Amino acid sequence: MQRQPNLIFVFGDQHRGCDVGCAGNSQVQTPAMDTLAREGIFFPNTFTNVPLCVPARGCLMTGKHPLSHKAVSNDLPLPLSETGIAAVFKAAGYATGYIGKWHLGGMPRDKFITPAMRFGFDEWLGWNCHHNYFNAPYHDNVGNRMQIEGYEPDFQTARAIQFCREHADEPFCLYLSWGPPHNPYEHVSERYKALYPPEEIQLRPNAVDTPQTRQDISGYYAHITALDENLGRLMASLEDMGIAENTILVYTSDHGDMLGSQGHVRKERPWDESVRIPFLIRWPGKIPAGVTRETLLSLVDFMPSLLSLSGLDIPDGVEGTDLSGAMLGKPIDEPQSVLLEIPLHGSEGFNAGIREWRGVRTHRHTYARHYDGTGWLLYDNHTDPYQLNNLIDDENSQHLKAELEAELQRWLTRINDACLPGIEHIQQLGLSELWNISEQRFGGRNPRWA
Repeated sequence: MQRQPNLIFVFGDQHRGCDVGCAGNSQVQTPAMDTLAREGIFFPNTFTNVPLCVPARGCLMTGKHPLSHKAVSNDLPLPLSETGIAAVFKAAGYATGYIGKWHLGGMPRDKFITPAMRFGFDEWLGWNCHHNYFNAPYHDNVGNRMQIEGYEPDFQTARAIQFCREHADEPFCLYLSWGPPHNPYEHVSERYKALYPPEEIQLRPNAVDTPQTRQDISGYYAHITALDENLGRLMASLEDMGIAENTILVYTSDHGDMLGSQGHVRKERPWDESVRIPFLIRWPGKIPAGVTRETLLSLVDFMPSLLSLSGLDIPDGVEGTDLSGAMLGKPIDEPQSVLLEIPLHGSEGFNAGIREWRGVRTHRHTYARHYDGTGWLLYDNHTDPYQLNNLIDDENSQHLKAELEAELQRWLTRINDACLPGIEHIQQLGLSELWNISEQRFGGRNPRWA
């Protein structure tokens, strides 16, 4: 009888979907990710439901949307009452481990994540939240503060390989959470930066050409190539240990990065650079190799799909869809849209004047509007792949706009989203005290919410 499969879930922070070789980007060097795509399935239509770190991570851990798992914005904790994916694996007898950035523990950002706060991850080497990729701190399993020498993902990957070796004789679930390619983009070795001279960067047609944009993308690509080398190290080690055949290996991200496209930076926007993410999955002999699957996939679908793929039951209350059939290469009842949302913006969104919004992404269209119903964006992504022609006020597109609003309404009804101003959601969810604590980190950036 074959043993239950291992799961290794690897994700970078803020890695947008267009910046992988297998996605058609010939500039960025990602041979390991491209190999993973050739040996498994690449899902090019994978989207974050919420392009902001904490709520996105809550989605991928719980299979729920932000207003349901309640970690609706950065520095709010995921409630301990939620069931995380690792708890299900642990209950099934798996060894569980987490390495890297967590960002689900609330404030302060340097707090130790105790065993009771890990949602089923037993072995621990991580930090609640920081973005210092050289000589970075981490907490070990019992809370000792330790220091990494050199580039953080190199160390984390070495420890991930060690975890796999120590548990090679039993089923295990390991999450490896790298901080890059999230800014600071310059926190990467010069040997990787040298691969991407800023003046040679080919910008996306929707990007504003500035020296800063070129510098940022140079460092961003350098991070991605550094991560790719580490993914390659991990893949080679699985082969050496003889466990690659029975290991489900995933590479993805929590959200993307605008990097000058549409004149914007970072995330929290509905454009593809912010919401589209890579998703590559391999399980030799079970998942077909060399397949590009057009199925619409989103963060909330990760938990139920990976549990089902592993033969485990999906907990009650999960809002995502089990798309394991698509991962196995089977015909399925294909999703018609993905819900996109920012129910409460983070500091970067607030500083940029972004209002809370909701939207849907279909295979063809992107539609987004503000929480009060006022229209914002409407694109035909087939005829306008770089989203340069906003059709929201085009008189010939009003029927399409109405259809997409109806699709959005179906989503909002399904997850019981009243689409309120962000602070009203905070109050309704009973999170005012926690929100005020998180606000203090920014010196009370938003006094009208005090």
